[in-house]
This record gives sequence, structure tokens and C-alpha cells, in this order.
Amino acid sequence: MSRLKVWYDGACPLCLREIAVMRRLDRRGRITFIDVAEGSDPSCPVDRAQLLARFHAEEDGVIHDGAAAFAAMWRAIPLLRPLGLAARNPRVLRLLEALYIRFLRLRPRLQRLFA
Repeated sequence: MSRLKVWYDGACPLCLREIAVMRRLDRRGRITFIDVAEGSDPSCPVDRAQLLARFHAEEDGVIHDGAAAFAAMWRAIPLLRPLGLAARNPRVLRLLEALYIRFLRLRPRLQRLFA
């Protein structure tokens, strides 16, 4: 199984908590987590502002964002792999993306709560 690269907003309290959980679940060390709040990643073809606005991951040379990026991360973690595989179904992915967009609207308020 290949490695996965995940870019996250390290200035976001919610993101930090979620990434901490994912790090613990990634017992095989398949995911490289990159904090884009600290600066840009020269290996990433995506603009830093976009990385901070939406979750991004690179799986097998393909850049995913939003729910697709979460699904890629889940596929790299054995415990969450079934959910990540289910997201390969276009209907499931559309549902997850709709939920992710709702989350993005609530994110600023949630960040204040968890700060």
C-alpha cells in the first residue's frame, strides 16, 4: 500500500484534534501530515490559501480535496478503510461532500468553541 500525504491547518483547533486522532490510528505510518499553517509546502501544487480553506490529500499522485481527501485518508487507516472504500461510490461521496460543505460553514463558530 502506498503512502499518503495530508495537508492540514495547524492553526485550527478542530483540525489539530482530528489530526491527533488520525496520527494515533495510523499505526503503520502510511500518512505524512503537513501543517500548512506553518508555511507553504514546495512539493504541493495547490495554493496555500486553498489548502487552508479545504482539506487536501495526495493519494497515488492524485490530489483530492474535501470529502474525497478524507476518504483517501481513511483508506490508509485499516480501522477506517471500509468507510474510505465506501466513499468510492459516487453517491456516498456526494453525500459526504454535502456534509463537509455544511461543516465548513460551521467551522468558524466551532473553532471559537474549541480554541
